[in-house]
Amino acid sequence: MSLKRFFDFRETRDDAKPFLEHLEDFRKMLIKIALALAVTMTLCFMFRSELAGLIQRPLIEVDPARASNLQSLGVADSFTISLELSLYGGIILAFPLILLFLAEFVLPALNAAEKRILYPVALVGFGLFLTGVAFCYFVVLPQTLDFFFKDAQSMHWQPTWTVREYYSFTTQFVIGFGLAFELPLVVLVLVKLGIVDYALLKRTRAYAVVVIFFVAAIITPTTDMVTLVLMGGPMYVLYEICILISWFMGGRGGE
Repeated sequence: MSLKRFFDFRETRDDAKPFLEHLEDFRKMLIKIALALAVTMTLCFMFRSELAGLIQRPLIEVDPARASNLQSLGVADSFTISLELSLYGGIILAFPLILLFLAEFVLPALNAAEKRILYPVALVGFGLFLTGVAFCYFVVLPQTLDFFFKDAQSMHWQPTWTVREYYSFTTQFVIGFGLAFELPLVVLVLVKLGIVDYALLKRTRAYAVVVIFFVAAIITPTTDMVTLVLMGGPMYVLYEICILISWFMGGRGGE
């Protein structure tokens, strides 16, 4: 998709904008997103102890002794890691606002009926994101940690994880699942732009399976099939939902 095509999509039927005004709108959107993240990050930092305990809970379920012996190797780890946790926590809290700001950026291209469903769509997107986060946190993450723990023991190694490694792995893992569950919204936008349609999604289903599990293998930093299926399975179900979305939106591609 070219930049010009996207800007053409943003323009209203009666009021075309020059290129520089599109860039100005884009700058304003980035500023609003940055401000939203600054507020949510500050809020998360104020409750950094509770946030750290929340992220450490899956490890407690796997091995309470290991959870209490996470090692801090850096002098400033307590502060720098708190900032990282606040960033990821801020992304989760600010996600509905981020979706709204992104939607406002393309708002000129929407008609009155589409504008009325903007907030429900943003709420659905946030719901999908939270569903992915919750699914990873309660189902996938404990099993993944247990796999790595037992795999290290099978090599006759004593697993000794640092605070930075553990928190970095878990937060990126959880955020990755949340973003993966946004697949239906991504397809909705692509259908709206006319880039994909029902016929194309249906015709490329077999290729989509390969791509989905390839992406799942990248997002999930593990080689076991259980975690791969737990990630790729829901993504494939979401892909099938995307096909239905494209059909209801009328993008049947002549079928």
